[in-house]
Amino acid sequence: MGDNNHEKDHIDVSVDDNRDVFSSKFGFIVACIGSAVGMGNIWLFPYRVGQFGGAAFLIPYIIFVALLGFTGVIGEMSFGRAMGTGPLGAFKKALERRGKKHGDLIGLIPVIGSLGIGIGYSVVVGWILRFTAGSITGSMINTQDSEAYFGAIAGRMGSVNWHMLALAITFIVMLAGISNGIEKINKVMMPAFYILFIILAIRVATLPGVAEGYKYLFVPRWEYLGNPKTWVYALGQAFFSLSIAGSGTVVYGSYLKKTEDVVESAKYVAIFDTIAAMLAALVIIPSVFAFGMDPGAGPALMFITMPSVFKQMPAGQLFSIFFFIAVLFAGVTSLVNLFETPIETLQTRFKLSRKASVAIIALIGAVTGLFLEDGDMLGTWMDVISIYVIPVGALLSAIMFYWVCGSKFAREQVQLGRKKELGSWFEPMTKYVFCGLTIIVYILGIFYGGIG
Repeated sequence: MGDNNHEKDHIDVSVDDNRDVFSSKFGFIVACIGSAVGMGNIWLFPYRVGQFGGAAFLIPYIIFVALLGFTGVIGEMSFGRAMGTGPLGAFKKALERRGKKHGDLIGLIPVIGSLGIGIGYSVVVGWILRFTAGSITGSMINTQDSEAYFGAIAGRMGSVNWHMLALAITFIVMLAGISNGIEKINKVMMPAFYILFIILAIRVATLPGVAEGYKYLFVPRWEYLGNPKTWVYALGQAFFSLSIAGSGTVVYGSYLKKTEDVVESAKYVAIFDTIAAMLAALVIIPSVFAFGMDPGAGPALMFITMPSVFKQMPAGQLFSIFFFIAVLFAGVTSLVNLFETPIETLQTRFKLSRKASVAIIALIGAVTGLFLEDGDMLGTWMDVISIYVIPVGALLSAIMFYWVCGSKFAREQVQLGRKKELGSWFEPMTKYVFCGLTIIVYILGIFYGGIG
């Protein structure tokens, strides 16, 4: 199946010349960074670093980011660009190259995965929006019990209005399209995210007692490299952080001009996604240590521990505003990417207008999301989608591009817009290493009950 000679290579894979595209390389890159930077970077990465050996954890993490970035990310970008459509249409065209049908049915898997995660994620973004408002008004800082404050928000129907507002903001952006909506909002929100977190990291560095936090993060405990779990969770962190799912990156790639270098774009996405994670670690972990709190609190780090930190910090309200605005920006840019996949599917598959497609997905997202207005139910929903659907979508996308379309086609598409010739590493790393790692992520996710 992976040979380079296809009698079906004449099958049309032309793209719609009227299709909206990113107006600039920078716009595309920041949009992809926006899709990658999310809650996993902010609350999970700092916890994992401390949990699995400090700086020692960074070694397998950076290895996997490099492997996945230069195989999975470039593949999904190139696949979308080559086919000029999202996963449903791309899978259909790929199988047509082999004279096969029903690729669109297989393509539903990553679409469902993206929609499912988007619906669940919108609840979390609603929480973040409420915390942002609470930091501005002072209600979050002034509450006596941060745990009870969050419990009320995350309880059943505890934040419906904020949840709906988060969806409204997201879909208003998406109504404007790719270049005028998604690209423009990412150009503002992502630089602001980094600036705000840099300011926060500098402020945290001035707090007394932060030395232990930096030690926790950066003093390598080399024995952890001998622990298989370190490598398992580093792989999971890298995989999910880079937003490899056969969906959002494929769709964004479909809006990318043929003249752009996807390898270079993937490199920047991997670098800035890692920088975002490190900035979050430099803000959260030292500040937690400065005030004698638990660095291993997991998701509670962001919603319970950090508000408690801001209460005790001089000018804490101001810095809580900076923090939650930055987190909100990361949440919205990720949410936009997640919902773009099903919206694009409706546009291309059923020839619906952008407005109609956005309206349908908005309705589905709002109605379904109401059933997830409970922290426990939401957790189960997200686990099911992330463990059982997302890795399968990523694997299918890789198989379609690297195996079904074939090595020659894949190499040609990745080479587009690139001056430097791809090395001999390309075929074995994409067809075998990446696909193999994706299968491993799927198996380990089931075994450990989630690894990212």
